[in-house]
Amino acid sequence: MVRVATREEWRAAYERQLAKEKELTRRATELARERQALPWVAVDKTYEFDTEAGRRTLAELFDGRSQLIVRHFMHGPNTPQGCPGCTFETDNLVGAAPHLAHRDVTFILSSRSPLPVLTAYKQRMGWDIEWVSSGGTDFDSDFFGYMHVPTPRRDFGSGSGSMLDVMELMALSCFALEDGVVYHTYSTYDRGTEALNATWQLLDRAPKGRGEDFSDWPRKRDEYPHD
Repeated sequence: MVRVATREEWRAAYERQLAKEKELTRRATELARERQALPWVAVDKTYEFDTEAGRRTLAELFDGRSQLIVRHFMHGPNTPQGCPGCTFETDNLVGAAPHLAHRDVTFILSSRSPLPVLTAYKQRMGWDIEWVSSGGTDFDSDFFGYMHVPTPRRDFGSGSGSMLDVMELMALSCFALEDGVVYHTYSTYDRGTEALNATWQLLDRAPKGRGEDFSDWPRKRDEYPHD
């Protein structure tokens, strides 16, 4: 129920809320430092991807930079039409790519569908970003195994019937390149990627929040009805 108040009452409530938000901001800064302090693990397996520049290794995907962020996008044998949720999130991310490049970070998408399928989807969405195909490699299954931590409520498991088998992989992995060696530094999956989506953050600040009915939302942006 909406509570209507005076400006003075709003101000008092706002200051209480602001104190909590500042504390959360401080904790988020600490968490970022802890994330960056995670140990690095050398990637000792060779992965090759289909790209618009031909077959390229993981090291070559850095494109001359020392850091690489790979957005695992659910587009593959089990999600041949592309995941609406991944599409929704990517709409919020592609504009970051040129800014990241100027901070020595290459940002790309990776999926299991064939490259021509991914390129056509990218053109449909109007995205100017590198999207590579990991089809035929163990890249997704390996990194899902590295990052997966089962919980009592949600255990995606492995093999037949697992999240990876049924839904592909919705995740983010980060890498560093030093002296020709690729290191895996961080990964997150499922709701761990939510903070990257600016639309969720805006909805959390809107008067009615995210709402409750997600039966037909989010859609791919060219599938919303036009008034």
